[in-house]
Amino acid sequence: MIDTPRLNLRPHRLSDLDALAALYGDAEVMRFIGGEAISREDLWNRLLRYHGHWSLLGFGLWAIEERASGRLVGNAGFADFHRGLGDDFDGAPEAAWVLAAQAHGRGYAAEAMAAALGWLDARGEGRSVCIIAPANTASLRLADRLGYRVFAERAYKGTTVLLHERIAAGQQANAR
Repeated sequence: MIDTPRLNLRPHRLSDLDALAALYGDAEVMRFIGGEAISREDLWNRLLRYHGHWSLLGFGLWAIEERASGRLVGNAGFADFHRGLGDDFDGAPEAAWVLAAQAHGRGYAAEAMAAALGWLDARGEGRSVCIIAPANTASLRLADRLGYRVFAERAYKGTTVLLHERIAAGQQANAR
């Protein structure tokens, strides 16, 4: 668990399923990450995958909980999605963040990901990656502020995505 001034980053719980259904059922949230709502069955499998990442890889996504209200407002952290995007992408921890529409514009993604990256850097991972749709200007701005830089453009599931990488300070010699 990681606490920030306004957020708790915590493991997902089975009781998060309804909040995840609301999050991934919102067209505004899904606009750049697949475009369609995720079924309850697929959300259940996603919830299990969140725990599997932690158990098998030692990293994963945290549930982002707003401290003031206790509401789940998103997810942030790292995963290995086996996207098949190439040796220069696959295998590195992939940063991911998604926030509920009512949490957009409040700086929560930046706060959560800064804390998550601090955790990753302390582990000595050195390099992480992420993909972002070219039209997702909010996430592109955040990735830039977090130190991610575009290194390639690729097709993924029928759409163009920008591949980003971040090298932790002092780790440049170990980069790709």
